[in-house]
Amino acid sequence: MPSQRPLTPVNHDRDSAGMTYVYPVVSRRAGGVSVGVNLNPNNACNWACIYCQVPGLKRGSAPAIDLALLETELRAMLRDILQGDFLQARVPEGARRLNDIALSGNGEPTGAKEFPLVIDLIGRVMSDCGLTGKIKLVLITNGSLTDRPRVQQGLKKLAALNGEIWFKFDSATADGLRRINQTRTRPEKHFERLKLAASLCPTWIQSCVFALDGAPPDAAEQAAYLDMVRRIKQERIPVHGVLLYGLARPSLQSAAPRLAALPLDWMENWAETIRKAGLPVKLTP
Repeated sequence: MPSQRPLTPVNHDRDSAGMTYVYPVVSRRAGGVSVGVNLNPNNACNWACIYCQVPGLKRGSAPAIDLALLETELRAMLRDILQGDFLQARVPEGARRLNDIALSGNGEPTGAKEFPLVIDLIGRVMSDCGLTGKIKLVLITNGSLTDRPRVQQGLKKLAALNGEIWFKFDSATADGLRRINQTRTRPEKHFERLKLAASLCPTWIQSCVFALDGAPPDAAEQAAYLDMVRRIKQERIPVHGVLLYGLARPSLQSAAPRLAALPLDWMENWAETIRKAGLPVKLTP
């Protein structure tokens, strides 16, 4: 049975609508209702970020997607939001607007073989609901599969739908990527993927910052990140800016006891330092 509990920015329950692929959230960063599309209902991802809020996270990729079911669920959710009493019944006053459709969920969405077809499907539903050009279609991704032709095809389709990419770049060091995201991806390789993504579709960097074992990112981590920002500026890579955010919901991974939110003043100072290095920053503590 779908939950009828009010939605809050700290409740991102993927089962709140009783659907397989579609779930609504009140997004801190979006400032309204975001309709999530979860292409990883098997809780599988090719990364294992230590701050991840997915229960039972495992290594793997998305399963085969039932496109007909996804379309049915998306149409039903949008109908309830646009024509029903969903906003009044379940969304806090001040957030009662549909901001976007977000490909996110319980793993890396671009891992789905049907990824380009999913973008087509969402575009068709947006058109039928009169939403084309009125709301955004957002891809929240770790960016690790950007160099695959199938993914690039989907990113081009995303751009045509007023879409944008939120590309995860939590650390610009190899040690940081291993420690935070549990991936052996090299920073240089990930930077090239970012560069490619930005050439195909409007792109923001998304970076999660937090205290690990009581300490914020150290001087070497901060320096490497700022070097990356300056390089983006110097090479004129069309990255729109940085979505900098902290821990609002508890990690459900084994490292959870080691993590803590950073003080607001630290976050604000770090955001301003990034701005001075050359990129706009939207901060969501």
